[in-house]
Amino acid sequence: MENSIPFVKLLDGRSFYYAFLAGAQRIFENQGLLNKMNVFPVADADTGTNLASTMRSIVDCPIPTNNVKMAAAALADAALVGARGNSGIIFAQFLYGFSNEIESEDNLTVENFSRSVSKAVTYAYEAIANPVEGTMISVIREWAEFINTMKGLIDDFVELLTKAFQVAKKSLAETTLHLEALAKANVVDAGAKGFVLFLEGMIDFFKNRQTIRRLAIPMNDMILEEVPADSHEEITYRYCCEAMLALDLHPGETKNSVRDAIVNMGDSMVVAGSEKRLRIHIHSDEPIKLFETISKKASITYQKVDDMIMQKEMSHNRKWPIALITDSTCDLPQEILEKYQITMVPLTLQFGASLFLDRTTIANEQFYNQLESSPQYPTTSQPAYKDFINKYSYLSSHYNSTIGIHLSKAFSGTFSNSQRAAKAVSEQSGKEISVVNSNRISSALGLTVLRAAEAIEQGLSHQQIVSAVESWSNKNHILVSAKTVKYLVKSGRLSHSKGIIGKLLGVKPIISVDNDGKAITFGKAFSEKGSMKQLIKVASDLVAKGKIWGYAISHVRNPETAQWYATEMERLTGQKPRFVNACSPVLGVHGGPGTVVLSIMEE
Repeated sequence: MENSIPFVKLLDGRSFYYAFLAGAQRIFENQGLLNKMNVFPVADADTGTNLASTMRSIVDCPIPTNNVKMAAAALADAALVGARGNSGIIFAQFLYGFSNEIESEDNLTVENFSRSVSKAVTYAYEAIANPVEGTMISVIREWAEFINTMKGLIDDFVELLTKAFQVAKKSLAETTLHLEALAKANVVDAGAKGFVLFLEGMIDFFKNRQTIRRLAIPMNDMILEEVPADSHEEITYRYCCEAMLALDLHPGETKNSVRDAIVNMGDSMVVAGSEKRLRIHIHSDEPIKLFETISKKASITYQKVDDMIMQKEMSHNRKWPIALITDSTCDLPQEILEKYQITMVPLTLQFGASLFLDRTTIANEQFYNQLESSPQYPTTSQPAYKDFINKYSYLSSHYNSTIGIHLSKAFSGTFSNSQRAAKAVSEQSGKEISVVNSNRISSALGLTVLRAAEAIEQGLSHQQIVSAVESWSNKNHILVSAKTVKYLVKSGRLSHSKGIIGKLLGVKPIISVDNDGKAITFGKAFSEKGSMKQLIKVASDLVAKGKIWGYAISHVRNPETAQWYATEMERLTGQKPRFVNACSPVLGVHGGPGTVVLSIMEE
């Protein structure tokens, strides 16, 4: 005898929570499909990743009590924190509106549910600067409008959601009639598709009443269709910028004042949340200027910047089957990152309450000016585990395998977070992901990453490259000269007592990194010229030992000395430098202005 479909008149907090988990599961299962369908507003192929990040925060939310108001509020808060991309933030705002409109009650009736859903649509529309019909917001609205018309006619949640689901499916199919980009690509809107999949998962839960276990982080890569490389809209603004903001310490500032300050700095703007805590999303060409403006209006507690042009190239014009990921301390110039489609994950800098993304949301000059004037010395931290989860998840939906190469684990927890995230994503996606500790920093890390990129270009296999990286690291020599010990003491890299002695003696320390990835002092000089001569002597001895694969130079506000090293090294090797670039601010914190890093890799 077949099981009958249950009749659900009241919805409590626990059932509401588990229904959300079931909806989230459907997003996880179709993440790859949603990425491939993503052509509007920008074909950066990350809608699935963004919605999965939003859902992952919901999954990680502690199981609430049976009070449905408390459950909805907890889930809305979790969604706001984890929301990414247009679709994720719109969904989070809709959920916030829904939770805000629920009266203080333990259970929801169909009538109260219908009323709250209807009012929540207004919240979602108000969050979007320029709502576009034929997207997720349209499907949410038409679904909610139908539910509201059924108020008083249906008192069973299963029946209501099943009938409303058919309306959502019809609305989804019609998204191609509204937007030329969707019609041209012959796909429906990816965000709208994600919402319909979410509803489908919820309905399955109510119909089957199965026990939903607390989900891990599923990343099943179910790519069911390809989007032609030429089937996307042009990117009008390069960077997708997001932030979590707190207004508590900024009297007089409101959601509207933040919105007004940045509305002309890009497009696709969404401002979600309450008057105390906001989540913003905007596409902009000037993330540094954008975040500088925002920081005057609110405290930035989280920020993210994605290069949509790079994402578009990786998703539609992928050069090789192996993805390469590193961190912002590699000091590789932007043109090299773009040429080899290398993903760079920024570390974080913090001046007091102000957060910045290394090389991304703070300009070098701005950073060093603050370094000189700020009463608080900046601190640095590794990228979060969830940041790596999102990056590896995205790359796994577009590449056959991924290799991560990071700065020495003796300097940062970046390698550890990357390795843990890679393991989680690899287990769920079935894609091979290897993370390697380079035991190096700065331009030395950059040389290792560049050599790996060239090996990928030459067609070496994943395992051949991973095996070679350790050998390359041991042949990779890093020589660092600093103008003063002042910043080494402030950052904790040199003890205060040694710092005082060094300052009194005017010592210019010469530092290297051993094969265990630890900083060592191997020389000192009493003038910058003396330091330069010592470094080039060491370099000359290395060149005399055998063939050099390449060398690179990084510097902290010292381009003249960097060029001197480049000229001397070209004289010694007959080679031009692989690159000369400014050090990342994260490294500048420790060496200070004037520092130069010369890195040399043997063949």
